[in-house]
Amino acid sequence: MIAPFRLSLLPAVLLALGAVFLVLAPKAARAASFEKATIETRNGPVVFEVEIAVTADERAKGLMYRTELAPNSGMLFDFAVPQPVYMWMKNTYLPLDMLFIRADGRIARIAADTTPLSTRTIESGEPVRGVLELPAGTAKARGIAVGDRVRHRFFEAN
Repeated sequence: MIAPFRLSLLPAVLLALGAVFLVLAPKAARAASFEKATIETRNGPVVFEVEIAVTADERAKGLMYRTELAPNSGMLFDFAVPQPVYMWMKNTYLPLDMLFIRADGRIARIAADTTPLSTRTIESGEPVRGVLELPAGTAKARGIAVGDRVRHRFFEAN
């Protein structure tokens, strides 16, 4: 049997351990940041709830190891300044549509239905500010095309 004195310390010890975990936990283990992104298509606006990847670690991990992605969700990668971007599908189990987005919010290129687990490089083809990854087939099904505008705070100044 545990002494009553020791039992009274248990909540305090657990609380302290929890606080240490939150401070020391890697950023990837913490809650993700989600925001809305709207794509203006010929058929009207399409809204997505997107997870934001802005740090080098967040961009490197991307959607790796995920086994599902909701139909109206995705991940938006921000590279802060326009640059050539090279993506791959290593450790990514879901096929994706990759939308390469210029600094003005216009879609420069769409890499549709990418191959899961592939280490083949997928290039932006020109300098871009961001990449939006969506479930494979979304671009075609929702009428998203090159030249459509993505509305999100990353592209508002342009």
